[in-house]
Amino acid sequence: MNQEAKHRIWTLPEIMEVYHSPLLELVFRAAQVHREHHDPREVQISTLLSIKTGGCPEDCAYCPQAARYHTDIEKNDLLSVKEVMMSALNAKESGSSRLCMGAAWRNVKEGKDFDHVLELIRTVNSLDMEVCCTLGMVTKRQAEQLAAAGLYAYYHILDTSEEYYQEIISTRGYEDRLETIENVRSAKLTVCSGGIIGMGEAVEDRCKMLLTLASLEPQPETVPINALVPVEGTPLEEQQIVPIWDMIRMVATTRIVMPRSTVRLSAGRTQMSQEGQALCFMAGAGSIFAGDKLLTTPNPERSEDLQLFDLLGLKATPAFAKGSRPQAKPDLVYTDREAAPKWSRPAHVIEKNREYAQQAKSQRKASAASNTSKK
Repeated sequence: MNQEAKHRIWTLPEIMEVYHSPLLELVFRAAQVHREHHDPREVQISTLLSIKTGGCPEDCAYCPQAARYHTDIEKNDLLSVKEVMMSALNAKESGSSRLCMGAAWRNVKEGKDFDHVLELIRTVNSLDMEVCCTLGMVTKRQAEQLAAAGLYAYYHILDTSEEYYQEIISTRGYEDRLETIENVRSAKLTVCSGGIIGMGEAVEDRCKMLLTLASLEPQPETVPINALVPVEGTPLEEQQIVPIWDMIRMVATTRIVMPRSTVRLSAGRTQMSQEGQALCFMAGAGSIFAGDKLLTTPNPERSEDLQLFDLLGLKATPAFAKGSRPQAKPDLVYTDREAAPKWSRPAHVIEKNREYAQQAKSQRKASAASNTSKK
């Protein structure tokens, strides 16, 4: 399932030189690399389903699911097996070869909720679809249990560079993300890891993130490039929408730096014109998230994607085109109890995140007082 481990060793100046190439030359070079390693007409289609929404204890500045912020998302507990199966069947009928299930957790905890997720994985795997999960941090043992249930890929993005990460998140360290990817690799799962642009970072931060990903052995099978979708109530609600030219540059640079990885044109597509998306496909994007919602943020409707695919002469990649279907195994039973993982809790404070958390707390108090007075 994994790619070849041998790849070019890049330096930061080299990646930045690629990124700053004249745009048309950059796109042309990326298109050549893409054609060397991939079918340029095929695009892998994934559907992202929130199986547990809201209530996350993290303080990610971009995320409307953080419990400490006041946003308009509808929270829900874990979806049932029936609900997930229906969503998976609908996704498959619409052309998706992969279902990615997301739960708003800081990290996986042993117990009935995790056992339920394992059952959801078995269910989707039985439908002959690639199964992906994003559940927060996982230990080696948990990754092994996910693999045994039939998981195909684990989604865990780095967000940005290690330096700028400290301006976005204070509730866990960058090393936790890297350790989770290492744990996923140890279970022989494929890795889906990329980042988000448009959070106020510098170009150097974008290139540093790519350097970190490109230095992994092996490199991630899928690298999602997300454009920030500013959400009201989050600390990044007033960020300007990232220009399409930045997305094209980022996709093209990713394609050149990690030639065998599948580059996913991810969040932010509702803000892009068809022409802009076409240039991203030309520059090496070989995957998208389909469906009208990505966890909690909007996404183009499937009919729009089908129209664009038809216009550009693109076709959906079949399931397991780049790896065999995992065979679900009996539950892994451990005789010893796993020690509690020591995920980090950085000591620094991000003032804007704290300010928005305080505002949300005040709003909730005012709302509770208003409801009480109406009774």
